[in-house]
Amino acid sequence: MIDLHEVIGLIAAVLTTASFLPQVFKTYKTKDTSGLSLTMYIVFFIGVVLWSIYGVYLHSLSIILANSITAILALYLIFMKIKYK
Repeated sequence: MIDLHEVIGLIAAVLTTASFLPQVFKTYKTKDTSGLSLTMYIVFFIGVVLWSIYGVYLHSLSIILANSITAILALYLIFMKIKYK
């Protein structure tokens, strides 16, 4: 059974991860990465990977899911930024 705190975490995970999707879709559609900061996304990617590892240690599904999915999306934007520089 998932407790109330984890439910709140899962809702937060869905909202914060979903907020990242418009940037990913826009970049995919337009291939325009001029407004993206490569440094910011690299630092952000490292941060969310570390959050994912932290979530594993805490056995927190919400932390693991949100940050793992966001890491994949950030890595995609990094790839696009390098490819379409």
